[in-house]
Amino acid sequence: MGRKLRLLVGSLKDKASMTRATLLYPCSSLSAAAELAVLRATAHHPPSSPPQPCHLASLLSFGRGSRLTAAALSSALSSRLLSTRDPSVALKSLLSFHLLLRSAPFILFDQIYSSLSASAFGRRHRRSPLLLSSFPLGSDPLSWSLTSCIRWYSRLLELLILLPPPIPFVCGAKLSDWVSSLVTRDLVAEIDSLVEFFGEASRPPETLPSAGNRLVSEVLKLVAGDRLAAQHGILVRLREIRERFGSAESCDSVQLVCMLLRLEACHHHQPLDWKWMAEDEYHFWREVEKVREMAEMDSERVMPAIFSTRIAVRSAEPARFGSDHSHL
Repeated sequence: MGRKLRLLVGSLKDKASMTRATLLYPCSSLSAAAELAVLRATAHHPPSSPPQPCHLASLLSFGRGSRLTAAALSSALSSRLLSTRDPSVALKSLLSFHLLLRSAPFILFDQIYSSLSASAFGRRHRRSPLLLSSFPLGSDPLSWSLTSCIRWYSRLLELLILLPPPIPFVCGAKLSDWVSSLVTRDLVAEIDSLVEFFGEASRPPETLPSAGNRLVSEVLKLVAGDRLAAQHGILVRLREIRERFGSAESCDSVQLVCMLLRLEACHHHQPLDWKWMAEDEYHFWREVEKVREMAEMDSERVMPAIFSTRIAVRSAEPARFGSDHSHL
């Protein structure tokens, strides 16, 4: 089926679904209202445009009601993502999830966060909306490039919701307070999660649609902002852990060396032509180097073989995964 024909079929499906939801909406059905809002925000046409601001505002409005209202929207958006085989619709759905995680009122954020996180019920008992590692490739080069973006983006959102604490609610002085309250082992674990997200965000697919695709451009813009937030989170935690080296356990130092070597491998992987790099980029990488050297000196006392680990890590390119939950 040609791309134009697929777009026509998709648009007809959208109209049919909207008509059905509109007929049900007067009956005070929360699910119908949520489905209608999601359909408008993730319509097949135009395929290369992100959701319109008015449609995103409609999604956000579901966070100003009850928990049932927020749950209805979360369910509708999850169903839309799981049921579509159109790459543009899937990408718009992921983008909507991302935007809601950033700016939704707490009730809606909590429902979205719960629907995306499998920790509450276990991954064996339900299917996460972000299990998109096998999203179909399609039959043309544009679909292939969009699919690669979908698999990468869904993986990033999986990592984003696992960052402790969630980026949207911690910044500035609150972040410093949070970090200073952590024991060293938990602090190292948080750095590990941030490094994993930072590394994946630093390596977008090589085959992305042209710069004229505003939908993909908006995805990259959001990812860039979160990568910068993750970088700031790493920096704050490294400064805190540097103050603790006198009391840090050697096993924490060994783990820290390994993860910082992975982080340093991202130094020369600047994502595409993004121009969002922090003005103190140099200071960030200098801090990473300082802490890694201090951790190496500390770990040398109990594990001289750390240097062989260092060589092995630096010689190996970090593995690339799709939406693979076995690595979370």
